[in-house]
Amino acid sequence: MAESKTKKTETLAAAAVAPVAVAPASSAAAERPAGQPKPADKQGWWWGLGRRKTAVARVRLRAPKDGTAKVLIHTEQSKVKKAKTIEEYFAEERDRTDAMSPLKATNTAGRLEVFIRVNGGGYMGQAQAIKLAIARALKDFDPSTESTLRDNGMLTRDARDVERKKYGQAGARRRFQFSKR
Repeated sequence: MAESKTKKTETLAAAAVAPVAVAPASSAAAERPAGQPKPADKQGWWWGLGRRKTAVARVRLRAPKDGTAKVLIHTEQSKVKKAKTIEEYFAEERDRTDAMSPLKATNTAGRLEVFIRVNGGGYMGQAQAIKLAIARALKDFDPSTESTLRDNGMLTRDARDVERKKYGQAGARRRFQFSKR
């Protein structure tokens, strides 16, 4: 019994001293030097994903092949398969400027082909999700724009969300009316 205990402690001590082999991280970021652009996909698109409240925007962008830069929005809610321009989709000027602000901040407005797929949320949440998605795609397309985008707060996800309603209450914080008598 005493021998088996000493053997166990010896093997445990040896295991603690032995170096642990760690597999190298095989990610694209580790192989790519800092400041180098992220490679595009097979069709030449750079992708970005943005979320705000319950809205999700997926953006792909590239330099225009036929020389015409355009920004088109597809939605999964609409029954029409035709894409809309920013002006057709957003009625409010505030939402249009919010969605296009990364392109204006980096002086790439009118120089890129941008396709947006957005669903969920309202127009304001969708505009802010598009803003984050475009900023993330631009950062991968041209890493020199990252500092401009980060200084303007366009690469930061706004995590504020609606607080859930609690049972036994009228809302998230609001209580039912209280009657003393």
